[in-house]
Amino acid sequence: MRSAVKKFSSRLLPAIIGAVCPLALGIFAASIHAAPRSPKPDANASREAFLQVYKVFTSPRCQNCHPPGDAPLQGDDSHVHMQNVVRGKDGHGVYGMRCNTCHQTANLPGEHMPPGNPKWSFPSADLKMVFVGRSPAQLCRQLNDVKQTGGRSLPQLLEHVSSDELVGWAWDPGDGRTPPPLSRAETVAQMKLWIDGGGACPQ
Repeated sequence: MRSAVKKFSSRLLPAIIGAVCPLALGIFAASIHAAPRSPKPDANASREAFLQVYKVFTSPRCQNCHPPGDAPLQGDDSHVHMQNVVRGKDGHGVYGMRCNTCHQTANLPGEHMPPGNPKWSFPSADLKMVFVGRSPAQLCRQLNDVKQTGGRSLPQLLEHVSSDELVGWAWDPGDGRTPPPLSRAETVAQMKLWIDGGGACPQ
């Protein structure tokens, strides 16, 4: 009986070793050749990425709703909105001239016809989020300051730009309006690089 067990063990052990060793070597080799993690963007790369984002935020499709005054801007030349439209306390205009008087839930067909979106509005009077006239350094510092972003952190701003329905309108603005210089996906990618590099600001 003992000789049979010994004989069986002498056959089983090499089989186990033969099965386990290639597996272990395979795991070891895979760990050696695994792709290294992408390095975190440095401050210079972060600043360069923000300059790309800045081009989008200061394009007419974005800055027209972010002026320092209480009248929205319109057109590719960013002229003051006609009909004496004003912001109103809640960003939806004033009595008798509410935004949804002309702006429907979708763009009206035809060149330069009123644009539309279910969330169409202007930033509220107590949080204007001004883009117009800001230098790259000024706008960057503003976006880093949660007191000026309605409490939104940089990751939350990224989420806002990437998924908010009204923000997305900028890339589908209707006939006669020029979209931002980068696509939405490109804008989000550059914004992520900026944030991953620490939200560094141009000088």
